[in-house]
Amino acid sequence: MTATTQPRADQTTTNLRTLGAVSFTVAAWASAFIGIRWVGEHYTAGPLAFGRLLVGTLALGAALAATRRWVPPTRREWALILLCGIAWFGIYNVALNDAERRVDAGTAAMLVNLGPILIALFAGLLLREGFPRWLLIGAAVAFTGVILIGVPSARQSDADALGVALCLVAAVTYAIGVLAQKPTLRRLPALQVTWLACTIGTLTCVPYAPGFARELTDSPTGATAGLVYLGLVPTALAFGTWAYALSRMDAGRLGITTYVVPPLAVLGGWALLGETPAALALVGGAVCLAGVALSRRREKVSAA
Repeated sequence: MTATTQPRADQTTTNLRTLGAVSFTVAAWASAFIGIRWVGEHYTAGPLAFGRLLVGTLALGAALAATRRWVPPTRREWALILLCGIAWFGIYNVALNDAERRVDAGTAAMLVNLGPILIALFAGLLLREGFPRWLLIGAAVAFTGVILIGVPSARQSDADALGVALCLVAAVTYAIGVLAQKPTLRRLPALQVTWLACTIGTLTCVPYAPGFARELTDSPTGATAGLVYLGLVPTALAFGTWAYALSRMDAGRLGITTYVVPPLAVLGGWALLGETPAALALVGGAVCLAGVALSRRREKVSAA
């Protein structure tokens, strides 16, 4: 094998691993919207967030201990991880859990995915990833889809309007978390960053621990099993694979790929929960997917 062939083979392997990490993350996060909707019938927003994050923290901690790899964070990295943990793991989870008590899983997934647009725009500004033309076009198209999704839900009732507002809170804290996380992954291991952020999120939700203890006693086994699933798969595993992919991709482009989550959540909500969003929301989901496709286009390099 020649010297030039070896780097190409290594790059291909890395690309395939990154694609696998992104695909798993998208599928797991889509399942989370469905799981939250179902488990939320027995666990309220705060206790559900605390229980899910506690399971995730324990699982990630065990995995990190097995690697025996620790890189001491700098003061700046600690500040960014703290922001990521409070915003994305703490506030995001409580807001999303409460939102899904008011809107269906598919609509919640679509509205929360306003976050990737914010990530793409602010990553270009704050992380100096630039503003590729097709990324901006795709973001604009996807934003149009979000508007189409939110209109029918906001018109239904005051409770649904509050649910939409909570989804937007989740979207903003999602974006803040990703933008804070990206710089830390330049030097720190993805698993370490994920565990620290998840631990901080768990500590943020400690005030809900007494409520979790009460609801754990009163809830059926199936609901508790669902909570454990949320902690192990969409949290521990999926946030880990997300961090792995984020360490190898621009935040803006990776964020836009999560627009695949809403259609999967809609299909899962329809099949498992009997939920079907309004027709206009479905159109909005299709527009969001079109935005993802456009954002993935590359600029043509003209000959000199």
